[in-house]
Amino acid sequence: MAGILDLLKSDLGKQLISGASQETKQPEDKTAQVVQMALPLLMGAMKRNASNPQGAAGLMGALDKKHDGSLLDNLGGFFEGGVSEEQKIDSLGILGHVLGGSQDNVVGALSQKSGMDSNSVMQILQVAAPILLGFLGKEKKQQNVSSPGGIEGLLGGMLGGGRKQQRKQQSMIESLLDGDGDGSIVDDIAGMVLSGNKKKGGLLGSLFGR
Repeated sequence: MAGILDLLKSDLGKQLISGASQETKQPEDKTAQVVQMALPLLMGAMKRNASNPQGAAGLMGALDKKHDGSLLDNLGGFFEGGVSEEQKIDSLGILGHVLGGSQDNVVGALSQKSGMDSNSVMQILQVAAPILLGFLGKEKKQQNVSSPGGIEGLLGGMLGGGRKQQRKQQSMIESLLDGDGDGSIVDDIAGMVLSGNKKKGGLLGSLFGR
């Protein structure tokens, strides 16, 4: 099963970072840092939503109807000429559904940790959200997940780690989503999910071939 680290280290992940960097006019290494921290948070928020039947059914419906992974086949078209207003509105809808009232807290924590302004962080999240859903939709098909009950398990597998580590990850993610966390928690979450790449520059070096 492909996971978050697989996505970040793949050509798809590099396209995501490059496209987000162009969209925000921010350096690629700084953009990569935000993406590295943001993806586990977004996926953890999806996992929390999928822990109840209504949330799982809603996510399943979104993956079946719109986010089936086809976006990943033409990311060049997604970024060509800049992300369109229609795509931005769709992304805002995704983020609103996934993060709910925690959106400002998440943006603020990512901004605090990365040193990037909040508007740029929000733009990166708008770019990352539909791509992450497409990645999830593709995995859903490959793993033959056909019922809402399997979505939470799929997300857990993609986040990686054993049950104990996943519980700790989820606890930290929920602490941030509930407004009790700050930038340091974001770093801890990314470090747990991207295990083995906690040293500064470790994952970023692999992303840019250093």
